[in-house]
Amino acid sequence: MAVKLFSGRATQYLAEKIAQAYGESLGEVNYQLFSDGEMSPFLTESVRGHDVFIIQSTFAPADNFMEMLLMIDAAKRASATNVNVIIPYFGYARQDRKDKPRVAIAAKMIANLISAAGANRIMTCDLHADQIQGFFDIPLDHLDGAYIFIPYLKTLGLENIMFASPDVGGIKRARYFAKYFNADLAVCDKYRKEANKVESMRLIGEVEGKDVILVDDLVDTAGTICKAAGLLKEKGANSVRAVCTHPVLSGTAYENIENSALEEIVVSDTIPLKKQISKIKVLTVSNLFAKAIRKIHDHESISSLFIKL
Repeated sequence: MAVKLFSGRATQYLAEKIAQAYGESLGEVNYQLFSDGEMSPFLTESVRGHDVFIIQSTFAPADNFMEMLLMIDAAKRASATNVNVIIPYFGYARQDRKDKPRVAIAAKMIANLISAAGANRIMTCDLHADQIQGFFDIPLDHLDGAYIFIPYLKTLGLENIMFASPDVGGIKRARYFAKYFNADLAVCDKYRKEANKVESMRLIGEVEGKDVILVDDLVDTAGTICKAAGLLKEKGANSVRAVCTHPVLSGTAYENIENSALEEIVVSDTIPLKKQISKIKVLTVSNLFAKAIRKIHDHESISSLFIKL
């Protein structure tokens, strides 16, 4: 059973790198576009009996998600044996519970739609909350961005390295890095009245003289991460960097980062940058996903793609 790789338009830049790392070319997808904006993607080559991998992140706008669903349906109706969906950045993951009355649990709804479209398997990286894996009734491979970030952090040669979480919800993620480097952990406890607006923040832990690495799954407006960096510097940190897998970077994010106390912010290419600035370092996840595709196609374990503590 041969492998066929296809990409949605939003993630073409990354899919090309994944295909090159895997050693295959991307399949061609053409689009019929109606005057009202409706789209109709179609695969220009046969996928009958093939192991199909569709690569598409679901960042804004919502058309990216709709395009992915249509491609899944097209591959399924074209008699692909397996339709595997690679979602480097899984959008709507922040809506994973009812935190107030009369709100949708969007992450669960998205999971239902992907299954209903005909996907056989999902592959993604650094979900906002681990429990989202349970929203799917099909196999999900949850890759870890630490696989690319830890080797980079080693090259920095920081002697007094320490890790910090910009909020209480990210402690588990930051602790993983701290355990690997046998380093201490600090927490920035924040209070919000509404999304994207931090009212107050306080530090739990001693950071004086330390080279602190803030760890988070995504950075949106960069308000939290920049406020945390400023607080850490105020408390005596020698330097502050950040590691964030998904560079959503909306609103005034780029200006916030440029004007912040951060030495640099290290991100992956699950989402393309809107512009390049000196403080943002981009690492690619293409080799990680290419290795995972090969192992899944060969029915092998992907456990070797995780950093062992």
